Amino acid sequence: MPKLPIRKGDKVQVITGKDKGKKGKVLFALPDENRLVVEGIAMIKRHTRPTQKVPQGGIQEREAPIHVSNVQIICPSCGQATRAGVRVAESGKKVRTCRKCAGDIDKA
Repeated sequence: MPKLPIRKGDKVQVITGKDKGKKGKVLFALPDENRLVVEGIAMIKRHTRPTQKVPQGGIQEREAPIHVSNVQIICPSCGQATRAGVRVAESGKKVRTCRKCAGDIDKA
């Protein structure tokens, strides 16, 4: 399974496409497809038939997955959209870092 530089719960900014400039939180990642589902981004309409779970049925809006290359992570320390670098901490764990301010994105 390939690893993604962006994880569930990260705040990201869309850098290309119809939602360019919008920010949102990653709801979940699909690493096999290199895609992310971001809150409020790439909204689509699904036509659902009535079920026991949704007895009304109808048209529902939800987020569609977008490719990981179309978003950049927002650094919590400097607040800018950036690529994530990796460094090894003193404890031996890998920590994601900001390429612009060199601050840590992950808590060490």
